[in-house]
Amino acid sequence: MPPDRGDPDLRASIRRDQLEAVRRSVQHAMPVNAILGATGALVAAQAGYGGAGLAWFAVSSSVNLVRFGLCRAPCPGLASPEAGQPEQARAAARSVDRHLRLATLAAFLSGLVWSLVALLCDGYTAPQTLFYLVVTCGITAGAVTHGMAYAAIPASFITPPLLTVAGCLFWAGGFDRACLAVTVLLYLAALLRSAVETEQGFRRTSRLKNEATALARARQEAHEAASALADEMRRRATHDGLTGLMNRAGFAQAAEARILRPGPAPCLMLLDLDGFKSVNDVYGHSTGDRVLIEVARRLRRTLPPEALAARFGGDEFAVLYDPSAGPSPADLASALIRVVIEPFESFDTGRLGMSIGLCHAHGPSLTQMLTCADEALYAAKAAGRNRFRIFDENLRGRLEMRRDSERDLSHALAENGLAVWFQPIFGEGGGRAAGLEALVRWNHPVHGWVPPGEIVAAAARAGLTESLLRFILEQVCGAMQALRAGGVTDIRVAMNVSPREMAQIPVDEIVLDRLRALGLPPSLLEIEITEETALDIEAVQDKLLALSRAGIRVALDDFGIGYSSLASLRQLRAGRVKIDRSLVTGLSTSDDKYGLVQAVLGLGRALGLEVVAEGVETAEDLATLRALGCPFLQGYHLGRPVPADQALWHALACRPDAA
Repeated sequence: MPPDRGDPDLRASIRRDQLEAVRRSVQHAMPVNAILGATGALVAAQAGYGGAGLAWFAVSSSVNLVRFGLCRAPCPGLASPEAGQPEQARAAARSVDRHLRLATLAAFLSGLVWSLVALLCDGYTAPQTLFYLVVTCGITAGAVTHGMAYAAIPASFITPPLLTVAGCLFWAGGFDRACLAVTVLLYLAALLRSAVETEQGFRRTSRLKNEATALARARQEAHEAASALADEMRRRATHDGLTGLMNRAGFAQAAEARILRPGPAPCLMLLDLDGFKSVNDVYGHSTGDRVLIEVARRLRRTLPPEALAARFGGDEFAVLYDPSAGPSPADLASALIRVVIEPFESFDTGRLGMSIGLCHAHGPSLTQMLTCADEALYAAKAAGRNRFRIFDENLRGRLEMRRDSERDLSHALAENGLAVWFQPIFGEGGGRAAGLEALVRWNHPVHGWVPPGEIVAAAARAGLTESLLRFILEQVCGAMQALRAGGVTDIRVAMNVSPREMAQIPVDEIVLDRLRALGLPPSLLEIEITEETALDIEAVQDKLLALSRAGIRVALDDFGIGYSSLASLRQLRAGRVKIDRSLVTGLSTSDDKYGLVQAVLGLGRALGLEVVAEGVETAEDLATLRALGCPFLQGYHLGRPVPADQALWHALACRPDAA
């Protein structure tokens, strides 16, 4: 089997090469054929066969024109079909084969015409025989020489005239003519063999050429595919697959180069969707994905063309742009908020908004700018929905406090730099102390008093959550021991625990083990769950139930706002709720707050819960709460947080049986 027969594409390429070579050789041979034909006609005329010679030349010329026309006729198969189009490839191969068959037939017709030369010289017996034999041998040899690409064509051309010569010579008789006839036949056989061998050589050469071309094409395609794959991998490594925006890594790379570029100070924005979790929970994650895609489209539509935009993950985005060539940071932030809150087709637009933090500065690194923008975003979200905040000196001070708090907290814990103060909770309408709430305090040497929430957050960032909890628990246990030593057994001491702490560390084991070690009854302790973040009930339920079963009362702080719910009351077996200070402050002058507080008090009575109103700041609010029948009160108007010794002295001194 020829090496190309098993590969249809390679075979088709070789056939195209053969047809192209045949067309070139025939076009080159036609002038010679015409000149020899004209010479033969002239010799025939000289010998007295003018009419026959002219007729022969006319037929020969007509056939030559047909062959020439076939060589110039369009052939669709000569154009290589596109890869992956098998039907087109088969049609092209059929077209090439058809043209080769037509060229072979035309060559055979031309050979028949040349076999008629015998009529011009009396069957090769006239004196002109030598001339016609030379011409016939020459033109047949030339046909084989020029027809090396496709043996069927020269074979079809040379066979009729040479067989005619041999036949005429045998017919004429005589030893010399017989020998000459045999010689012509041997000559014909040699020419046919030469035609076959030259075609085989041509096919081998064509095969090697096409294999090399195919290999080069394959290497080029492989290189292009590898380059495309590398480009795609780079794009995927630097772009978000959902929105098409850059991802964090791609943004960092492009933004660093932009920041280092000399020129006006760039502006970095961190954008966070408000209410996106609600969209996911209510409408499902597929809708959430469509929302993120639409938000990305709106951002691209609104941002300046040269701005860099990225999705950092979740529902957080980042933008870096040059304010000197576009709108001011405030104007652009306002425009971005407006386009995000435009109606969506998939859900109620009132559920979605956007908060933006901006850092407009020159010189700091991208990491520093991200930290500043994140601080501004935190402040914007704390102020409410659909707001933006530009990083300024006030935020810089808060950021520095946060950094220093995280850095210095471990030293403060080791060196007793922290303290636990206690604020009284009053019962009987504010007449007597009914409990104490432990509040951590830290007077930082640089920043002064650090807010308790920031202390807890710094502990979480520094990996000191458990150390801080144990420190506060130790102070609470000391207060409980002091109250027992003073004969007070009906005042609970409360300590705040955030949902984050509950999820991260075994609060139940730590608290119960310490109470057992000190011999303190769990009934004197209260755990208040702060509602700073969404309470993951599944993550903390078992721990709180263990504390509740041991006799420790569970209270929900900041009730009435945030994520507090009836479900959390039922699942966590809370025994007390604290009305958030935002509902208590200004209660005497607000009908809305009055109604909400009244509803919480009614809920407490219906469920058998103790209700504490915190944040009592004025005598008017106190009087209103008393009129509503609020059983427990807490606030600066009644008693401020004080160091432990002062709080314990006050709690003991206010007992009815105190000396």
